[in-house]
Amino acid sequence: MPKKAESGETTADLLAYLFGPGNHEEHTDPHLVAAWTPGLPCPARTPDRMTLSDLALLLDAPVDALRGPKPAEHVWHVSVRNEPDDRVLSDAEWATVAAEMVAAAGIAPHGDTQACRWVAVRHADDHIHLVATLARQDGRHPRIRGDIPHMHTAARAFETAWNLTPMSPLDQTARRAPVTGEREKAARRGLTESARESLQRTVREAAAHATTTTDFLTRLRDAGLRVREHHDENGALDGYAVALPGDRADRGTRPVWFSGRTLAYDLSLPRIRERFHPVVAPADLALAHTRIREAAHLLARAGRAEGAGDVAALGDLLVVAAATSPTAVRDQIRAAAAAFEQASRTPGTRTLHGTARAHFKASAHALEHAPRAARGGGAPAVLTLLIALVEAVEAATAWHRAQHHDAQTRAAAQAATLLREAATLTSTPPSTRPSRALPRTVRVTPAAGRGPGVAPPVTAVPPRPHPHPHPGPGRSR
Repeated sequence: MPKKAESGETTADLLAYLFGPGNHEEHTDPHLVAAWTPGLPCPARTPDRMTLSDLALLLDAPVDALRGPKPAEHVWHVSVRNEPDDRVLSDAEWATVAAEMVAAAGIAPHGDTQACRWVAVRHADDHIHLVATLARQDGRHPRIRGDIPHMHTAARAFETAWNLTPMSPLDQTARRAPVTGEREKAARRGLTESARESLQRTVREAAAHATTTTDFLTRLRDAGLRVREHHDENGALDGYAVALPGDRADRGTRPVWFSGRTLAYDLSLPRIRERFHPVVAPADLALAHTRIREAAHLLARAGRAEGAGDVAALGDLLVVAAATSPTAVRDQIRAAAAAFEQASRTPGTRTLHGTARAHFKASAHALEHAPRAARGGGAPAVLTLLIALVEAVEAATAWHRAQHHDAQTRAAAQAATLLREAATLTSTPPSTRPSRALPRTVRVTPAAGRGPGVAPPVTAVPPRPHPHPHPGPGRSR
């Protein structure tokens, strides 16, 4: 499984970490298994022939020789690992993997003698680290757009050929994280999050509430964002971009614009339009809890195509619930909505129809338009809402599991746990009545040809004392 890793500030710093003992003495026998040129001496095994400083200078040489502008971040770093239960690959096998991965990524295509310089470092049984510098030896810049998806395709071939544990396909549903420069810029401005993260949250909330394109754009402007529309040659609106006030580039001469697609895979205008749903009922808050439960039962019986629209609508409902929830549980519901975000995006589908979708949308409409005093309704009403949401998220967890969507299953299960934690914060303890309140098992009918007739049970997970819905990026080892 290839994964982008932290690059370090310089080539020398990164090499020092990879060949060093690690943060917790976890690196064992670090050494080279492959490089851009055959027979390159290993700094760990032949230090008299090659030092870490020498290797860093060799890797950086094409970058230093560039006549034009140099890349701001010239170190490319990816880790490639297999499952712990797989057999231990030999150095020769890892060398084969490394050569194929850098070729697939565009770092060093097969037969290209002027490609980027790279090395593969191994300091554990189950993975290697690929390090390259982003300047070709002929003075041109490499074309590495889509490097990780292409590497995942190469990885699937090795899994089949060597009988390794198959990993989940790269479904492009994970949240788009801010890049290093965006995080550093936020820190310089004294902000707790990057502009990208602020825009993601604001745009997602507007999309969850909106029922038309005009409504969506109006909500963005009402939230204080700068909005730029994009029209096709016939004058029809086909895209948009947003900018955070005060976030500027080029020494403050222009705003930093983000298109919806660059914020998240499901925030492009076409994908947002697919989620619009007409209001099918008055904003009756009293019916919202019942509608959510009915939707959960429908989702539990949904086929694959139907369920994609249902989980997308449930994700919107959680966003609305977080925005309208009482202060006592708002942080927990926001964390649950953020955790469920990936579960609301079904890999490999463009169809967002669903039998439960109308119920989720009607419930979101009721939560938004109910009088503020009625939204809280005291602890019993909040608990009733949370129990209904847990039931719906449990159904979504089971549905994703039946479709073998591993990442979405984990995201939905984490959201359910966070919602249960929110329930514990209410003054009334959760109901002890069986099955209806907090279902311990949800059964889903899987899509045709996708396994046995009944999915594995989804078991309630006890609440954790300290939720961490967004674990920070750790150094890949």
